[in-house]
Amino acid sequence: MTRILIGTTKGAFILQAGKISGPHCDGWPINHVIGDPATGRIYAAGGGEFHGAGIWHSDDGTSWSLAKLASGKADEWFAPEAPKAPFTGQIDCFWSLGLVGGKVLAGAKPANLFESTDGESWTLQPALAGFQGREDWFPGAAGLVLHTIVADPAKPEKLWVGISAAGVFASEDGGASWERRNRATNASHHGHDHDPSEIGSCVHNMVRAPGTPDLMYQQNHHGVFRSQDGGRSWQDISAGLPSTFGFPIAVHPQDPLRIWTLPLNGDSAGRFPPGASAAVWTSRDGGDTWTRQSNGLPQENCFFTVLRQAMATDRDGGIYFGTNSGSIFGSQDAGDTWEELARHLPTITSVETA
Repeated sequence: MTRILIGTTKGAFILQAGKISGPHCDGWPINHVIGDPATGRIYAAGGGEFHGAGIWHSDDGTSWSLAKLASGKADEWFAPEAPKAPFTGQIDCFWSLGLVGGKVLAGAKPANLFESTDGESWTLQPALAGFQGREDWFPGAAGLVLHTIVADPAKPEKLWVGISAAGVFASEDGGASWERRNRATNASHHGHDHDPSEIGSCVHNMVRAPGTPDLMYQQNHHGVFRSQDGGRSWQDISAGLPSTFGFPIAVHPQDPLRIWTLPLNGDSAGRFPPGASAAVWTSRDGGDTWTRQSNGLPQENCFFTVLRQAMATDRDGGIYFGTNSGSIFGSQDAGDTWEELARHLPTITSVETA
């Protein structure tokens, strides 16, 4: 049975068979929670100015251990004589997690990538930290965050990360070197007001399609995009959607052409579903056409936001998303019908399945 792993502003939660456990991780702000299918271990990344920055892990979902990488205000107040965590002053919190080649990867704010083989000791990935020109990277509204980590399970040396608002970066050698991958294709663009030579730096979320070496999808600040060459060029596939703005995107675990996104009404228009009527939009052809799915979702006076990491699929094609108003919605028929699985949680920052 699917376990839904939930990150919130007040700890991590686990939802299974209608029952919720949590808050875990001592109530820390948790930006991302993932499960390792090989070991069953759960990792949770988060922190902030008060708590500091760290990665939690649990082998049973009940007892949790913290690898603290940066100290916070709480340490100054309650343990001023204690040694500082190793990256104090360098990072504020962790935003994302990924698994590849027996390693756990963690994305930080400000944007850097860390790696570990045991979840307890962590090292800074030097090539991205020393990327030439990174002093010109521009932060998004939430700061300069590395919020998305994508890997090729068949080729663990291939990695992609999304940084807001610096764009997509890729490595072909396991992180020893990196290159920017933000170029748009020569195809026409869907009503953008930014430089069409690139898709725009502010990538919101990114996924890799299963069973295909280089097919990827991206929800950007300016629309939804598809790449068929590992991010070397991106094609606008926003036509047919009610808005070019949104945060999450998800892909079916067996069908590389079946994707879902949840459009919002715009950056400065409130960031809620267009018309205050909730809907997930799906494509069965890789974004060439789109269909609205709203059965079971609130159709009036709906003002929630779904954040960038708050949508996920399970191995059977179920799809789930969480809202900033504390609800989890799920569908077992690829989005044709929806059910509210939980409510009244804290602001939900991430949803994953295990």
